[in-house]
Amino acid sequence: MLPSDLQLQPLDYQGFERLFRAEQGVQCIDRSCLWAEGPVYLAQLESLVWSDIPQNRMLRWHLPSQTTSVFRSPSNFSNGNTLDTAGRLLTCEHGARRLVRQQWGQPVEVLASTWNGKRLNSPNDVVVARDGGIWFTDPTYGIDGDYEGYPAESEIGACHVYRIDPQTRRCEAMITDLVRPNGIAFNPGQTLLYVSDTGGTHVPGGPRHIRVFSVDGANQLSDGRVFAQCTHGYFDGFRVDARGRLWTSAGDGVYCYSQEGLCLGKICMPQTVANLEFGGVGRNDLFVCATHAVYRIRMAHDWQA
Repeated sequence: MLPSDLQLQPLDYQGFERLFRAEQGVQCIDRSCLWAEGPVYLAQLESLVWSDIPQNRMLRWHLPSQTTSVFRSPSNFSNGNTLDTAGRLLTCEHGARRLVRQQWGQPVEVLASTWNGKRLNSPNDVVVARDGGIWFTDPTYGIDGDYEGYPAESEIGACHVYRIDPQTRRCEAMITDLVRPNGIAFNPGQTLLYVSDTGGTHVPGGPRHIRVFSVDGANQLSDGRVFAQCTHGYFDGFRVDARGRLWTSAGDGVYCYSQEGLCLGKICMPQTVANLEFGGVGRNDLFVCATHAVYRIRMAHDWQA
């Protein structure tokens, strides 16, 4: 069974528990972080890699050996990570205020550090489309103080969502009406783009929700309605599974939403959740970054069927 402080709570879907292998329990793979973020599973390395932003490092947990080691240090106060269509690692760096890419064994390549001649704020999270386009969020959390980066004023004066064209490398602002864009992900068909707005951290009564935008074949966005409203803390990072369910971090756990925006259930966690990732053999592991710790929760073998 799951430990008492990690409980499955069905909400609108009574089959929620069947998505998990509850008899496997929950494994804490690391407790050494100050603020664990940006998990990404690297199948070729059989490893989970994530950022520990305040300690300016990235850590790696190796599944076969069940061991944790330092992956990159210093990491320029890295935050979000993902893989591009060629399997290269993309990393958002608060400290250097840029988005970078790295092929294994090769130097880091800078993909974006400015927009319209002005320095980015502090890239936060990133997702890659099938056409190779790279979409990322750029709030100010890395320049607001010295805990997750270096204090500075925003040169842009706003927080946008950007897309890097895979052919021209041009960085274009795609969403400009968010207060603090944060997590970002596509649905399986890449006809919808989800973005969380954690603007309530800076504006009294500000947004603490996820918005969803329709995406056409020319990468143009429309709609932008509120998909889900957070009632405990903030929606930070999230993932969308193969069936279109959205799994998101929140102040009291991991929430799972249907494509229609119904909350199916949640995993209650003992600490504030920042982000999550699916990985492992068969992608049957849910990795959760929850403040100081990173957890591994086993999913049922047919959970995406």
